[in-house]
Amino acid sequence: MDAVIIQQKIFEVREQKVMLDFDLAELYEVETRTLNQAVKRNAERFPEDFMFRLSKEEWEKTKMEIITASNNNLNSSQSVMSSRKHRGGLYLPYAFTEHGITMLASVLRSEKAVKMNVAIVRAFIALRKIALHYKELAQKLAELEQQTNKQFVDIYEALNYLVHQKQKEENFEKRERIGFKK
Repeated sequence: MDAVIIQQKIFEVREQKVMLDFDLAELYEVETRTLNQAVKRNAERFPEDFMFRLSKEEWEKTKMEIITASNNNLNSSQSVMSSRKHRGGLYLPYAFTEHGITMLASVLRSEKAVKMNVAIVRAFIALRKIALHYKELAQKLAELEQQTNKQFVDIYEALNYLVHQKQKEENFEKRERIGFKK
């Protein structure tokens, strides 16, 4: 499975990177209700920091992100629509954190689930590396901007001085002469 496809199914909810139950079910090639039943049978393995149900507001916001991100990707938008149809609007999706997804491997014991779980964990690791790299890059840009701003201030002051000097010289040329005139 392509890591990019998996990364497109990772969202930020409650300041955590999560994947939704119907996306995980699709990746594991099981029905959403089958995945959720397995989780319910092993509820002690999924504390609140591993898995939680989205609120209506969170689901609406995430749904809009999915639809916006999937304008060109028909599969994702079909997932959202089929998920909504399957749930009948009564059930809000579960969100699984990285730890919850890792725990799913122990609940769903199929070969496909184990392979997919490894791919998903690698996708989370890649996102973490990208975020770290982005943070370092942003810091370097800020430092560079600070340095160049100081240099530009110096250059601006020098140019400003030269312009004022030129104006003084022009004013000197334009002044009315006093004294002996030819």
